Amino acid sequence: MDRFDAMQAFARVVETGSFTRAAETLQSSRTRVTQLVQQLEAHLRVKLLHRTTRKVAVTHDGAAYYERVVRLLAELDDAETSLSTASASPRGRLRVDVPAPLASLVLVPALPGFHARYPEIQLDLGASDRKVDLVDENVDCVVRGGALDGGASLRARHVADLPLGVYAAPAYLERHGNPPHPLALEQGTHHVVGYRGSRPGAPPGYALRRGDEQVQVQARHVLAVDDGNAYLAAGVAGMGLLWLPRYMARGPPLRGELLPLLEDWQLDPMPLHAAYPASRHVSRKLRVFIDWIAALLAQQSPWILPPSPPEARRPR
Repeated sequence: MDRFDAMQAFARVVETGSFTRAAETLQSSRTRVTQLVQQLEAHLRVKLLHRTTRKVAVTHDGAAYYERVVRLLAELDDAETSLSTASASPRGRLRVDVPAPLASLVLVPALPGFHARYPEIQLDLGASDRKVDLVDENVDCVVRGGALDGGASLRARHVADLPLGVYAAPAYLERHGNPPHPLALEQGTHHVVGYRGSRPGAPPGYALRRGDEQVQVQARHVLAVDDGNAYLAAGVAGMGLLWLPRYMARGPPLRGELLPLLEDWQLDPMPLHAAYPASRHVSRKLRVFIDWIAALLAQQSPWILPPSPPEARRPR
Protein backbone atom coordinates (compact mmCIF):
# COMPACT_ATOMS: atom_id res chain seq x y z
CA MET A 1 0.00 0.00 0.00
CA ASP A 2 1.25 3.47 -0.91
CA ARG A 3 0.29 5.39 2.23
CA PHE A 4 0.35 8.74 0.44
CA ASP A 5 -2.09 7.50 -2.22
CA ALA A 6 -4.25 5.89 0.45
CA MET A 7 -4.43 9.07 2.55
CA GLN A 8 -5.21 11.12 -0.54
CA ALA A 9 -7.98 8.70 -1.54
CA PHE A 10 -9.47 8.76 1.96
CA ALA A 11 -9.41 12.56 2.12
CA ARG A 12 -11.09 12.85 -1.27
CA VAL A 13 -13.85 10.39 -0.27
CA VAL A 14 -14.54 12.48 2.85
CA GLU A 15 -14.63 15.70 0.81
CA THR A 16 -16.84 14.39 -1.97
CA GLY A 17 -18.98 12.02 0.12
CA SER A 18 -18.67 9.33 -2.51
CA PHE A 19 -16.16 6.72 -3.67
CA THR A 20 -17.29 7.27 -7.25
CA ARG A 21 -16.82 11.05 -7.18
CA ALA A 22 -13.52 10.68 -5.37
CA ALA A 23 -12.30 8.31 -8.08
CA GLU A 24 -13.35 10.77 -10.78
CA THR A 25 -11.45 13.67 -9.21
CA LEU A 26 -8.38 11.47 -8.72
CA GLN A 27 -8.67 10.12 -12.29
CA SER A 28 -8.72 6.61 -10.88
CA SER A 29 -11.24 3.78 -10.61
CA ARG A 30 -13.80 3.31 -7.87
CA THR A 31 -12.35 -0.14 -7.17
CA ARG A 32 -8.85 1.29 -6.69
CA VAL A 33 -10.06 4.04 -4.33
CA THR A 34 -12.08 1.50 -2.32
CA GLN A 35 -9.07 -0.79 -2.01
CA LEU A 36 -6.81 2.03 -0.85
CA VAL A 37 -9.25 3.09 1.88
CA GLN A 38 -9.73 -0.52 3.02
CA GLN A 39 -5.97 -1.02 3.17
CA LEU A 40 -5.58 2.18 5.15
CA GLU A 41 -8.22 1.05 7.65
CA ALA A 42 -6.52 -2.33 7.98
CA HIS A 43 -3.17 -0.66 8.53
CA LEU A 44 -4.58 1.68 11.20
CA ARG A 45 -6.90 -0.97 12.66
CA VAL A 46 -9.61 1.69 12.82
CA LYS A 47 -12.87 2.12 10.91
CA LEU A 48 -12.65 5.45 9.13
CA LEU A 49 -15.89 5.45 7.13
CA HIS A 50 -19.47 4.25 7.52
CA ARG A 51 -20.67 2.87 4.18
CA THR A 52 -24.29 2.31 3.15
CA THR A 53 -25.90 1.81 -0.24
CA ARG A 54 -26.91 5.49 -0.25
CA LYS A 55 -24.04 7.43 1.30
CA VAL A 56 -20.63 7.43 2.90
CA ALA A 57 -20.15 9.09 6.29
CA VAL A 58 -16.98 9.64 8.24
CA THR A 59 -16.66 8.04 11.69
CA HIS A 60 -15.55 9.94 14.78
CA ASP A 61 -12.05 8.46 14.47
CA GLY A 62 -12.12 9.10 10.74
CA ALA A 63 -12.96 12.79 11.24
CA ALA A 64 -10.05 13.26 13.64
CA TYR A 65 -7.71 11.40 11.28
CA TYR A 66 -8.96 13.42 8.30
CA GLU A 67 -7.93 16.71 9.93
CA ARG A 68 -4.40 15.38 10.44
CA VAL A 69 -4.26 13.96 6.92
CA VAL A 70 -5.35 17.21 5.29
CA ARG A 71 -2.64 19.16 7.10
CA LEU A 72 -0.03 16.56 6.22
CA LEU A 73 -0.98 16.50 2.54
CA ALA A 74 -0.90 20.31 2.43
CA GLU A 75 2.55 20.37 4.03
CA LEU A 76 3.86 17.74 1.63
CA ASP A 77 2.46 19.63 -1.33
CA ASP A 78 3.94 22.88 -0.09
CA ALA A 79 7.33 21.26 0.53
CA GLU A 80 7.43 19.76 -2.95
CA THR A 81 6.39 23.03 -4.52
CA SER A 82 9.00 25.06 -2.65
CA LEU A 83 11.78 22.73 -3.84
CA SER A 84 10.67 22.32 -7.44
CA THR A 85 11.10 24.47 -10.48
CA ALA A 86 7.40 25.26 -10.14
CA SER A 87 8.00 27.18 -6.90
CA ALA A 88 6.71 30.34 -8.58
CA SER A 89 3.41 28.60 -9.28
CA PRO A 90 1.83 27.19 -6.11
CA ARG A 91 -0.76 24.50 -6.66
CA GLY A 92 -3.52 22.60 -4.95
CA ARG A 93 -7.02 23.08 -3.62
CA LEU A 94 -7.80 26.18 -1.55
CA ARG A 95 -11.07 26.56 0.36
CA VAL A 96 -12.05 30.17 1.15
CA ASP A 97 -15.22 31.84 2.43
CA VAL A 98 -15.81 35.57 1.89
CA PRO A 99 -18.77 37.95 2.35
CA ALA A 100 -21.24 37.63 -0.52
CA PRO A 101 -21.08 41.31 -1.65
CA LEU A 102 -17.27 41.32 -1.56
CA ALA A 103 -17.29 38.18 -3.70
CA SER A 104 -19.73 39.45 -6.32
CA LEU A 105 -18.56 43.08 -6.51
CA VAL A 106 -14.78 42.84 -6.04
CA LEU A 107 -13.22 39.37 -5.88
CA VAL A 108 -15.00 37.34 -8.56
CA PRO A 109 -14.58 39.99 -11.31
CA ALA A 110 -10.83 39.94 -10.59
CA LEU A 111 -10.44 36.14 -10.41
CA PRO A 112 -9.46 35.70 -14.08
CA GLY A 113 -6.28 37.63 -13.26
CA PHE A 114 -5.62 35.44 -10.22
CA HIS A 115 -6.16 32.27 -12.25
CA ALA A 116 -3.87 33.51 -15.02
CA ARG A 117 -1.15 34.13 -12.45
CA TYR A 118 -1.73 30.93 -10.44
CA PRO A 119 -3.29 28.44 -12.87
CA GLU A 120 -2.59 25.41 -10.66
CA ILE A 121 -4.58 26.64 -7.66
CA GLN A 122 -8.09 25.17 -7.50
CA LEU A 123 -10.17 27.72 -5.61
CA ASP A 124 -13.35 26.61 -3.81
CA LEU A 125 -15.04 29.91 -2.95
CA GLY A 126 -17.90 30.16 -0.50
CA ALA A 127 -19.83 33.45 -0.59
CA SER A 128 -21.62 33.93 2.71
CA ASP A 129 -21.79 35.95 5.91
CA ARG A 130 -22.31 32.97 8.19
CA LYS A 131 -19.97 31.91 10.98
CA VAL A 132 -17.61 29.28 9.58
CA ASP A 133 -15.84 26.68 11.70
CA LEU A 134 -12.57 26.55 9.79
CA VAL A 135 -11.35 23.31 11.36
CA ASP A 136 -14.58 21.29 11.31
CA GLU A 137 -15.46 22.45 7.79
CA ASN A 138 -11.86 22.21 6.55
CA VAL A 139 -11.84 25.80 5.31
CA ASP A 140 -8.40 27.33 4.78
CA CYS A 141 -9.34 30.98 5.18
CA VAL A 142 -12.27 33.31 5.80
CA VAL A 143 -12.48 37.01 5.02
CA ARG A 144 -14.70 38.90 7.46
CA GLY A 145 -15.46 42.46 8.44
CA GLY A 146 -15.56 43.76 12.00
CA ALA A 147 -14.12 42.25 15.17
CA LEU A 148 -13.09 38.60 14.88
CA ASP A 149 -14.26 35.82 17.16
CA GLY A 150 -12.01 32.85 17.76
CA GLY A 151 -9.32 34.12 20.12
CA ALA A 152 -6.08 32.16 20.11
CA SER A 153 -7.52 29.54 17.72
CA LEU A 154 -7.30 32.02 14.83
CA ARG A 155 -4.56 34.00 13.20
CA ALA A 156 -5.59 36.96 11.08
CA ARG A 157 -4.16 39.55 8.73
CA HIS A 158 -5.77 42.99 8.60
CA VAL A 159 -6.11 43.40 4.82
CA ALA A 160 -8.23 46.57 4.47
CA ASP A 161 -10.55 49.08 6.09
CA LEU A 162 -14.08 49.57 4.76
CA PRO A 163 -15.35 53.19 4.89
CA LEU A 164 -19.03 53.30 5.88
CA GLY A 165 -21.90 55.59 4.99
CA VAL A 166 -25.63 55.96 5.62
CA TYR A 167 -27.88 55.42 2.58
CA ALA A 168 -31.55 55.21 1.69
CA ALA A 169 -33.67 54.64 -1.39
CA PRO A 170 -35.60 57.58 -2.87
CA ALA A 171 -38.87 55.74 -2.17
CA TYR A 172 -37.98 55.52 1.54
CA LEU A 173 -37.14 59.23 1.71
CA GLU A 174 -40.43 60.15 0.02
CA ARG A 175 -42.31 58.33 2.78
CA HIS A 176 -40.20 59.27 5.80
CA GLY A 177 -38.21 62.36 4.86
CA ASN A 178 -34.49 63.05 5.07
CA PRO A 179 -33.26 62.79 8.69
CA PRO A 180 -31.63 66.12 9.67
CA HIS A 181 -29.64 64.55 12.54
CA PRO A 182 -28.61 60.98 13.46
CA LEU A 183 -30.80 61.03 16.57
CA ALA A 184 -33.82 61.52 14.31
CA LEU A 185 -33.39 57.85 13.41
CA GLU A 186 -34.55 56.94 16.91
CA GLN A 187 -37.72 58.96 16.57
CA GLY A 188 -40.87 59.02 14.46
CA THR A 189 -41.23 56.61 11.57
CA HIS A 190 -37.56 56.18 10.69
CA HIS A 191 -36.09 52.67 10.74
CA VAL A 192 -33.09 50.77 9.39
CA VAL A 193 -32.61 47.44 7.70
CA GLY A 194 -31.31 45.17 10.45
CA TYR A 195 -28.40 42.85 9.93
CA ARG A 196 -28.27 39.50 11.74
CA GLY A 197 -24.60 38.61 11.51
CA SER A 198 -22.79 35.60 12.92
CA ARG A 199 -22.69 37.06 16.44
CA PRO A 200 -25.77 36.55 18.64
CA GLY A 201 -27.21 39.18 20.93
CA ALA A 202 -28.66 42.65 20.66
CA PRO A 203 -27.96 44.64 17.47
CA PRO A 204 -25.05 47.06 17.84
CA GLY A 205 -25.45 50.80 18.10
CA TYR A 206 -24.12 53.07 15.40
CA ALA A 207 -21.55 55.71 16.40
CA LEU A 208 -21.34 58.87 14.30
CA ARG A 209 -19.07 61.91 14.74
CA ARG A 210 -19.16 65.52 13.53
CA GLY A 211 -16.33 67.59 14.86
CA ASP A 212 -16.40 67.28 18.66
CA GLU A 213 -19.95 65.92 18.65
CA GLN A 214 -20.48 62.16 18.87
CA VAL A 215 -23.74 60.26 19.09
CA GLN A 216 -24.65 56.61 19.48
CA VAL A 217 -27.78 55.66 17.58
CA GLN A 218 -30.00 52.69 18.44
CA ALA A 219 -32.37 52.51 15.48
CA ARG A 220 -35.26 50.07 15.17
CA HIS A 221 -35.88 47.82 12.20
CA VAL A 222 -38.90 46.23 10.53
CA LEU A 223 -36.74 43.77 8.56
CA ALA A 224 -33.50 42.02 9.48
CA VAL A 225 -31.47 39.81 7.12
CA ASP A 226 -28.34 37.69 7.45
CA ASP A 227 -26.78 38.16 4.00
CA GLY A 228 -24.99 41.20 2.58
CA ASN A 229 -26.61 41.00 -0.85
CA ALA A 230 -30.06 40.71 0.73
CA TYR A 231 -29.21 43.67 3.00
CA LEU A 232 -28.36 45.81 -0.02
CA ALA A 233 -31.48 44.67 -1.91
CA ALA A 234 -33.69 45.50 1.09
CA GLY A 235 -32.32 49.03 1.17
CA VAL A 236 -32.86 49.51 -2.57
CA ALA A 237 -36.44 48.29 -2.08
CA GLY A 238 -37.03 51.04 0.51
CA MET A 239 -37.27 48.79 3.57
CA GLY A 240 -35.09 51.07 5.68
CA LEU A 241 -31.85 53.00 5.93
CA LEU A 242 -28.54 51.20 5.43
CA TRP A 243 -25.24 51.44 7.30
CA LEU A 244 -23.28 50.36 4.28
CA PRO A 245 -19.64 49.86 3.25
CA ARG A 246 -19.14 52.40 0.49
CA TYR A 247 -17.83 49.82 -1.97
CA MET A 248 -21.27 48.17 -1.87
CA ALA A 249 -23.01 51.48 -2.59
CA ARG A 250 -20.87 52.68 -5.47
CA GLY A 251 -23.07 50.92 -8.05
CA PRO A 252 -26.63 51.80 -7.01
CA PRO A 253 -25.99 55.53 -6.29
CA LEU A 254 -24.78 55.95 -9.85
CA ARG A 255 -28.22 54.74 -10.97
CA GLY A 256 -30.09 56.73 -8.34
CA GLU A 257 -31.19 53.65 -6.40
CA LEU A 258 -29.56 54.75 -3.14
CA LEU A 259 -28.83 58.26 -1.88
CA PRO A 260 -26.17 59.16 0.73
CA LEU A 261 -27.44 60.74 3.97
CA LEU A 262 -25.85 62.61 6.88
CA GLU A 263 -22.77 63.27 4.78
CA ASP A 264 -21.32 65.76 7.29
CA TRP A 265 -21.12 62.93 9.85
CA GLN A 266 -18.37 60.30 9.99
CA LEU A 267 -18.45 56.63 10.93
CA ASP A 268 -15.43 54.61 11.96
CA PRO A 269 -14.34 52.29 9.13
CA MET A 270 -14.91 48.54 9.44
CA PRO A 271 -11.68 46.50 9.56
CA LEU A 272 -11.51 43.59 7.13
CA HIS A 273 -9.46 40.51 8.07
CA ALA A 274 -8.32 37.33 6.39
CA ALA A 275 -8.34 34.68 9.13
CA TYR A 276 -7.08 31.10 9.22
CA PRO A 277 -6.61 28.42 11.91
CA ALA A 278 -3.63 29.08 14.16
CA SER A 279 -2.93 25.35 14.39
CA ARG A 280 -2.76 24.73 10.67
CA HIS A 281 0.28 25.01 8.44
CA VAL A 282 0.05 28.08 6.21
CA SER A 283 0.62 26.76 2.71
CA ARG A 284 2.20 28.82 -0.02
CA LYS A 285 -1.05 28.84 -1.98
CA LEU A 286 -2.82 30.44 1.00
CA ARG A 287 -0.06 33.01 1.42
CA VAL A 288 -0.24 34.09 -2.22
CA PHE A 289 -4.05 34.24 -2.07
CA ILE A 290 -4.04 36.53 0.98
CA ASP A 291 -1.34 38.69 -0.62
CA TRP A 292 -3.47 38.90 -3.77
CA ILE A 293 -6.56 39.93 -1.80
CA ALA A 294 -4.64 42.65 0.05
CA ALA A 295 -3.20 44.00 -3.22
CA LEU A 296 -6.59 43.85 -4.95
CA LEU A 297 -8.35 45.73 -2.14
CA ALA A 298 -5.61 48.38 -2.13
CA GLN A 299 -6.59 49.15 -5.73
CA GLN A 300 -10.19 49.96 -4.74
CA SER A 301 -9.47 53.32 -3.03
CA PRO A 302 -11.36 55.41 -1.99
CA TRP A 303 -14.13 52.80 -1.69
CA ILE A 304 -11.82 50.45 0.22
CA LEU A 305 -8.75 51.70 2.10
CA PRO A 306 -5.43 50.10 3.10
CA PRO A 307 -5.46 48.94 6.73
CA SER A 308 -4.74 51.71 9.21
CA PRO A 309 -2.05 51.08 11.85
CA PRO A 310 -3.43 50.18 15.31
CA GLU A 311 -2.31 53.45 16.83
CA ALA A 312 -4.29 55.40 14.22
CA ARG A 313 -7.61 53.75 15.05
CA ARG A 314 -10.02 55.72 17.17
CA PRO A 315 -11.14 53.85 20.32
CA ARG A 316 -14.79 52.88 20.21
